[in-house]
Amino acid sequence: MDVTLINPFIDATIFVLETMAFIKVTPGKPYVKQDNLAVGDVTGILGLTGIANGTIAVTFEEKCILTIVSNMLGEPMDTLNDDISDAVGELTNMISGQARKGLEQMGKVFKAAIPSVVTGKNHSIRHYSDGPKIAIPFNTDGGDFTIEVCFER
Repeated sequence: MDVTLINPFIDATIFVLETMAFIKVTPGKPYVKQDNLAVGDVTGILGLTGIANGTIAVTFEEKCILTIVSNMLGEPMDTLNDDISDAVGELTNMISGQARKGLEQMGKVFKAAIPSVVTGKNHSIRHYSDGPKIAIPFNTDGGDFTIEVCFER
């Protein structure tokens, strides 16, 4: 996989969460994920087409997404519900859009599908291509989340 495709997603994730949720985000070391088990409790998944086909998934631990959405809405959220799922879909969309802007500046144009959201402990993330799944863990004071980027070989 072309590593230059990954950095815009890291930068976009930091930008979107720091701007929209007023939360400090620290990326960890990227790794190749071997299974389909979600690291988090709620995941936004979005297909990408263009110079390569693939997906981005953003998977949040429950505590983390409750903190993020509480910050975004200005009111405490204490349980996973439809509002949280909607926020995860929108965050996935915003991260994708910001990353695609960065990729476009490098001459790599992508279009995005509408995100879908999966909620529940130990759910699976099904990427639409057979390429390597690059996972980037992130840490916040409110908990952890991971983004996964997968493009066809």
